[in-house]
Amino acid sequence: MLYGIAAAATALLLSALFAGLLRAPASRLGVLDRRRRWPVPLSGGIAVALTTGLVAGVGDRTGIAPLGTGVGTLLAAGAGVGVLGLAADVWRLRWWIPLAGTAVAAAFVVPYGETGVPGGMLAVGWIVAVTVAFRGLDHADGLAGTVGAVTAFGVAACAAVELMDGIAVLLGVLAAALTGFLLHNWHPARAALGAGGSLFAGFLIASAAVFARAGQGMGAGAGVLFALTAVTCADAVLVVLARRLARWPLTRGRPDHLGHRLRRLGLAPRAVTVLLGAGALGGVLVGVGAHTGRVSGGAVLWVAAVAAVVVLALVRLPVTPVFRPRQRSSDASPQVTGQLRVRNG
Repeated sequence: MLYGIAAAATALLLSALFAGLLRAPASRLGVLDRRRRWPVPLSGGIAVALTTGLVAGVGDRTGIAPLGTGVGTLLAAGAGVGVLGLAADVWRLRWWIPLAGTAVAAAFVVPYGETGVPGGMLAVGWIVAVTVAFRGLDHADGLAGTVGAVTAFGVAACAAVELMDGIAVLLGVLAAALTGFLLHNWHPARAALGAGGSLFAGFLIASAAVFARAGQGMGAGAGVLFALTAVTCADAVLVVLARRLARWPLTRGRPDHLGHRLRRLGLAPRAVTVLLGAGALGGVLVGVGAHTGRVSGGAVLWVAAVAAVVVLALVRLPVTPVFRPRQRSSDASPQVTGQLRVRNG
């Protein structure tokens, strides 16, 4: 318990420190997120992955907090997925390369002895889907870090209940690292996760959740896994459904995520992050409660119903500007220009 608190505090401070120190090198090397109004260095993803591996690795190597069988493999696989994501950030790899790499990594970490081969294959698909969906949350300042930190704490709690101390420590460290990163990612962001950081965090969260629920029933397990990642899943379903309805290619970027649509309704950037973070916290509380037996399975259905209502309410919301940009004075017609000159004397 004492080590967990110390590890989380250390991870928070190190992540904040690394994210700040690596901003300048990332900018000079061109490791930038260019989707925003101005390029943002992707030092946050490197900081989160580096901090998580360093703190968890030291605890395991010294014997203070052994990760246990399979957890070291999980961390190594997550690091590999993160490196692949970083390569995608730098060299703009084709979309299927990180997807295939994530699938291979997931196939290596699923505990087939407890899930069985059919259940293991379903678990691989779920890990890949959640990892890719979590990457999509990095479109707004503070969103991926907030949702990721909340979800990681929830998965750590589920693992602690099952006496999986290694996974609990690993996810606690990840949650603290994401929290430290938020000091630089809160609007207006000075650092971002990028594909490397978001794939790393999403993979660890999804895989650890599978470990915590393995062997406890497929139906109930699926409900808990959904509740823990409700915001991430809702965002992915919304994007897929909207792009299919608009006949837009799934692999082409578009401002049609949850955050984009809430901004379209007039919410401020920080309000969007707080609102979706609160939604993630609600789903996590239900998921942890269902995992521990403190709430009934019906609560998970309520989470699914709320997510469905949100998706259906926002899916038809336009994602392109409705009003034309204001006409500049240089583009005004001669008649209007003349009128302005007369009015101004």
